Amino acid sequence: MAADRDAGLTVPGRKDPAHPAFLELFFDLVYVFALISLADKLATDLTWTGVAETLVLLLGFTFIWALTAWAGDTLDRARPALQVQFIGTMAASLLLAATVPDAFGSRGLLFAITYVAIHLGSSAYILLVVREPFPRRRSRRVLFWETIAGLGWISGALLDGTARLALWAVAVAVECLAAALGWPVPRLGRSHSEEWRLAGERLSERYRQFVIIALGVSIFATAETFSRSDYTAPRVWALVIIFLMVVLMWRIYIYRAGELLTEAIAKSTRPSLLGQSGAVTHVIMVAGIGGAAVTSKLVIDRPLGETPTSWAAVILGGPALFLLGRGVLDYTVFGRVSRSRLAGLALLGGVAPATYLLPPVVVALLATIVLALVAVANLLSTRVHPRTAAPPALR
Repeated sequence: MAADRDAGLTVPGRKDPAHPAFLELFFDLVYVFALISLADKLATDLTWTGVAETLVLLLGFTFIWALTAWAGDTLDRARPALQVQFIGTMAASLLLAATVPDAFGSRGLLFAITYVAIHLGSSAYILLVVREPFPRRRSRRVLFWETIAGLGWISGALLDGTARLALWAVAVAVECLAAALGWPVPRLGRSHSEEWRLAGERLSERYRQFVIIALGVSIFATAETFSRSDYTAPRVWALVIIFLMVVLMWRIYIYRAGELLTEAIAKSTRPSLLGQSGAVTHVIMVAGIGGAAVTSKLVIDRPLGETPTSWAAVILGGPALFLLGRGVLDYTVFGRVSRSRLAGLALLGGVAPATYLLPPVVVALLATIVLALVAVANLLSTRVHPRTAAPPALR
């Protein structure tokens, strides 16, 4: 942070940039509802199209959350004018989450208009009320690219079915590509690290909070599904198994890369790039944790009987996605990928061919056992070979 101060990047009225503001934690409550809505949508439409639709919506919500989290490093949330903007984004995000069940149906236009309004409105508002140069420059970049992406969102909402999905997927891809390339804008060039003044401790806390939101949604979905079902022994076992799955995901996440992400960002010479990499890894992990929420709705509702292929894909795919994202986080923090992640992915792949012979609760149990083996391997490996954050190639 000394380099930032030398460059004159201090923000007036800013007292503790290293920790998220209470208002940001309040904002996260909306995303609890958003993730619950997405899990419900996928559970009720467990097809390839349903998976693609849910993924596009998840990426859209995550992009709003990530931009809001990154902006917290240069915006003083104690200023009333900026609190108005933040609460407005929160209210619009709540409306956006409420339209999720029918976003690809009759409420598509409402979803698209709300989504575009969040991005364009936030950027325009900051340009009007903020005088510091870096937030203004960053907002101009976001405004430029979100205007382009907004054409895809609005155009897609005017179409139906596959055409809407395709245009919305292109719009999300444009947003992700723009961020990956540094938000290049004519005459302004690409973004540089000072525009995204990332404090390692603060940003890593925000990412951890994002994971906690997803874990909380999975626990909520598990309890809610069990509460409305008959209390039978197989359902009780399913409840215990899914709960253990979520607990193991938490354990694997936080130990040790989740703890050392702060140190990795602080040591990085390119914290903005590392912050973006962290965002990608956490999206993958949150998608995997969301798979556990969908699994709870399926397995607790019907623990016995045949396991359809789509169910097996979710039950095993959730932990697989989580381990994939966790492996990328290993590389982000340590510069290498733990072999336990790769072994876990191989074991999940080995279980897959036999799933059609097993009831859903047993498939979930096998996935949980794989996660338990990964967690034990992590614990043993760390005790034998303690690790510290090391700069990987992307830095």
